[in-house]
Amino acid sequence: MRVLVVEDDQLVASGIVAGLRLSGIDADHVINASLADTAVQTGRFDVIILDLGLPDSDGVSLLKRWRANGKDWPVLVLTARDGIQDKVGGLRAGADDYLVKPFDLEELTARLHALQRRSAGRSVDLIEHGALSFDPATCQARLHGEPVELSRRELALLQALLNAGPRILSTDQVKDSLYGLGECVESNALNVHIHHLRRKLGQNIVETVRGLGYRLGEAGK
Repeated sequence: MRVLVVEDDQLVASGIVAGLRLSGIDADHVINASLADTAVQTGRFDVIILDLGLPDSDGVSLLKRWRANGKDWPVLVLTARDGIQDKVGGLRAGADDYLVKPFDLEELTARLHALQRRSAGRSVDLIEHGALSFDPATCQARLHGEPVELSRRELALLQALLNAGPRILSTDQVKDSLYGLGECVESNALNVHIHHLRRKLGQNIVETVRGLGYRLGEAGK
């Protein structure tokens, strides 16, 4: 899972990003609405964590604008505003969930997984695909019931393919799922990760669609 944290408090944001990464969630951070707009235009995120008290725009206004423009990513509002009207206003503006500071990191992580699960149309965390099973909450992949050790990039690649199902992902979409904002990506890096995933989960797990990109294939050796 890849998450964008929109939070102007650097201390709070660094704690969130560090905690999410320890839980196997890739996270990028921006400090205001303007940078958030740029980030969502140039990157692909599974969930957005949005603070309401941003220095250049109210978070509710930003969220309303995103929704009015047809942007439908799952958004979790994370704010110190704990009044009922604040919560109602955030949800009516288009938030999918609302969590008040201070918060428990484990609860935040669980809520993020729930949002991604619902966005993908699943009712449970565990994803089963033939002989392959994957639990996003624990980042555990199993093939024929046996655990398979995958690197962080391989896990991100696998999850992007599983979430897409039969849909084809372009090369840029796959890269956006694997790399953070501003990360330097070597030209052959994606091919290397695909090679390793095929070696561990079967040569057909990643199907190359010539001229279009990649899609999920059959698991197993």
